[in-house]
Amino acid sequence: MNRILILTVGLALFLCGCPKRQAYEQPVPPVPAAWPEPAAGAAATGSGAPAAAEIGWREFFTDPKLQSVIGRALEHNRDLRIAALNVDKVQALYRIQRAAQYPTVSAAAAIDAYRVPKNLSGADESETVAQYTLSLGATAWEIDFFGRIRSLKEQALEQYLATEQARSATQISLVAAVAASYLTLAADQENLRLARATLDAQQKAYELIRSSRDFGIASDLDVHEAQSLVEAARVDIARYNGLIALDRNALDLVVGAPVPPDELPTELDAVADFREVAAGLPSDVLLRRPDIQAAEHQLRGAYANIKAARAAFFPRITLTAGVGLTSSDLADLFKFGSRSWNFVPQAVLPIFDWGTRQASYQVSQADRDIAVATYESAIQSAFREVSDALSLRATLVEQQAAQEALVHTLEATCRLAEARYKAGIDGYLNVLVAQRALYNAQQGLVNVRLARRANLVETFKALGGGVEPDPSAP
Repeated sequence: MNRILILTVGLALFLCGCPKRQAYEQPVPPVPAAWPEPAAGAAATGSGAPAAAEIGWREFFTDPKLQSVIGRALEHNRDLRIAALNVDKVQALYRIQRAAQYPTVSAAAAIDAYRVPKNLSGADESETVAQYTLSLGATAWEIDFFGRIRSLKEQALEQYLATEQARSATQISLVAAVAASYLTLAADQENLRLARATLDAQQKAYELIRSSRDFGIASDLDVHEAQSLVEAARVDIARYNGLIALDRNALDLVVGAPVPPDELPTELDAVADFREVAAGLPSDVLLRRPDIQAAEHQLRGAYANIKAARAAFFPRITLTAGVGLTSSDLADLFKFGSRSWNFVPQAVLPIFDWGTRQASYQVSQADRDIAVATYESAIQSAFREVSDALSLRATLVEQQAAQEALVHTLEATCRLAEARYKAGIDGYLNVLVAQRALYNAQQGLVNVRLARRANLVETFKALGGGVEPDPSAP
């Protein structure tokens, strides 16, 4: 009776002094409810298009060669492989934690045999006596009255889900990195083609001017000016050949395996256009990004860890049960309960460990606060990424249109300058200036087109697109 009274009083003291239960609350996103004005204007261009998170990378990148290269990267890239292995690891840890809810059952069998001499046996001959023993038991099974084990299992589940979302975020980043490397290689290939075409044209012009100089029509100055364009084109050809080699190395690295030559791009225009996607609202877009979901699962896990720390203030009730069967018991299975069954319940009251458990609870609360700050910081970073990508989206369209108009104007200027030179009205210097300006404008146009394509990739990534839908999902 006294033991029951002491146990009751102890439980009452603990119930009064233990921390209150804290339910999970999703923090309010610390960002505006709409994108900035330039971004909103850019987002309007994608009205009616699906959200990026609703389509896989195969639907966005429609070019067959690029699709093949991305597929190779998803198969061979080591960073993605590490992320997938981390998912398997955390899943196994979750299964271990879940198994803690169930008792550990053990079994042991033994045989003890000895020979009895004839003069000691009750019979007229010697005999061999064997004793069989079979033991079954459940060792220290904690009955989870206060939810400590359930909370630890919940924390392990959230960690697994966070790791799975981290793998999805890694896939998104990998797809975007492959596309960016592929486009850079395509742009440098186009710049190399442009440099070679310029070299051919300048080489012909140089030969013509040198012949004119031999006939006394052109001057040595004209010859040297024409030759300067030829050498400048050769410098660019060598430079772009080096850049292409670096681009291919970078692409092979991000893919994780050599890319076959027939899958490499020849020029930027050869890469098919990307599919249009809508920006949506920040509250819808940001909370669907895998990295944001991973941060939220970490936050949920922190809340579960608080519940486990809170449950540690309560008694831990464990059961130790076992049964032993001997060879004589095996003959009558219904008698073993009265002979060798033991059932030992234990209740551990953490009276003298209050300071340690209080500190552990405070640590779990600090971890929760850190997870909240991490979650909010991830949302703010994502908001800026999307806003930057959408803001550049409209300006790059305008910049490309202006650059195309500049190229058309300089092409007309070159034709007029060449006509005036052939007519003897102007010297070759005007032709040289016009050709250099046109060549620089053409290179600038390639760079602007690359920037616009890269921006589309970055926008798709920032909006959470790129995860291939699971065909087995319902």
